[in-house]
Amino acid sequence: MTDSSHAAEPVAPVYSVPQERKIVTAIPGPRSEELHARRLAVVSDGVSSALPVYIERANGAVLVDVDGNRFLDFGAGIGVTTIGHTETSVVAAAAAQLQDVIHTLFTITPYEEYVRVAELLAEHTPGDWAKKTVLVNSGAEAVENGVKIARKYTGRRGVAVLDHAYHGRTNLTMAMNYKAYPYATGYGPLAGDVTHVPGSYPYRDGLSGVDAAARTIATLEKTVGAADLACLVVEPIQGEGGFMVPAEGFLPTLQAWCTENGVVLIADEIQSGMARSGAYYASELLGLEPDLVLSAKGIAGGLPLAAVTGRAEIMDASQPGGLGGTFGGNPVACAAAVAVFEAIEQNGLLAEAQRIERTLTAGLEQLRERYDVIGDIRGRGAMIAIEFVQPGTRETSKTANADAVAQLISYAASQGVLFLSAGTWGNVLRFLPSLAMSDALIEDALSVLDDGLARLG
Repeated sequence: MTDSSHAAEPVAPVYSVPQERKIVTAIPGPRSEELHARRLAVVSDGVSSALPVYIERANGAVLVDVDGNRFLDFGAGIGVTTIGHTETSVVAAAAAQLQDVIHTLFTITPYEEYVRVAELLAEHTPGDWAKKTVLVNSGAEAVENGVKIARKYTGRRGVAVLDHAYHGRTNLTMAMNYKAYPYATGYGPLAGDVTHVPGSYPYRDGLSGVDAAARTIATLEKTVGAADLACLVVEPIQGEGGFMVPAEGFLPTLQAWCTENGVVLIADEIQSGMARSGAYYASELLGLEPDLVLSAKGIAGGLPLAAVTGRAEIMDASQPGGLGGTFGGNPVACAAAVAVFEAIEQNGLLAEAQRIERTLTAGLEQLRERYDVIGDIRGRGAMIAIEFVQPGTRETSKTANADAVAQLISYAASQGVLFLSAGTWGNVLRFLPSLAMSDALIEDALSVLDDGLARLG
């Protein structure tokens, strides 16, 4: 295995799918409609799809459906294929590992790939101290384990989360989410000892980071009390909540309070980590050095893998056998994850995320000057969003406009561009492309968005 700590000259990508959009049928096309009819007969209605087009191939920043339509993918599997679909080195690493060992279970007979991923996480997560890792399968599982570890270390039960947060669909994480519908409705009773507190939402609260943190801390001290609080879980940049970037100073102030009161600060970097923000972890951009960092989504290029990484003394509080799981840290997923770390370094992907931010925000600012339904533009790297408001309310009531987002997503899909919605009120359009998304493709997508904005009723 190569050492990913030394950057090399970026490698020019070679794509097996033309990197351009192309629509050849109605959306969805006839083969997708046939597959959708089959799906409705056998797949739970609880597993919904944003767009019923069935994907046959994917490469770089482009998806190809079963009817031959090509889509520019600004969702990346909700932030999973960060370095690009079917990236060559990841595919090769996974294929090679499939020939050697597919599964033994690390807690029975371990293997090097797991250890190497833990080494890379120790190197790249924020904080200059001894760190250890446990590997699991999914983001929600990482959240569950992070909370479990914090409770074991502190001997406390309380969990605090920020308003507008999203952490998963398991029993504990449903209780940690800000929105009940659709994630928790009818699935109770939910886990207890979870307290929701206000965060930082600069566009709407107008508070400085320090003032927003003071509000958060006051609420924590009144509603749960530091003596009973095991952990505060924060998304440095909130994902489902609408890509909120907190005001400067918010997170460091919370961290100082947590440290003073023996509370474990957990950064949920499941969506914002692995180079997406223009840094390995968004915490680095916001002055935060969390006690525990949660990784998932982009860590293994599309294979299921997640991690809890943190201060060694916290991670070692669990008794032997208290952490782990049958598939956690699977050798094939670990091999892919090592390739992802190497690709980030060798292909200069942190710089690519920064390039995407510059191109996207410049184009969106131009649109904002022309369309007063665009209220706010925010994010970092390849994690940018626009919040939509009703016409004439951008500087006053900032009334949410979810209809505009729904119309734009539908129109863009018909033209071969896939966007995602977000936000507590469904009024945020998010751009979550892979780092393979070129400036030319971004500009093409923005032209489609421009057309869609002009068509809004």
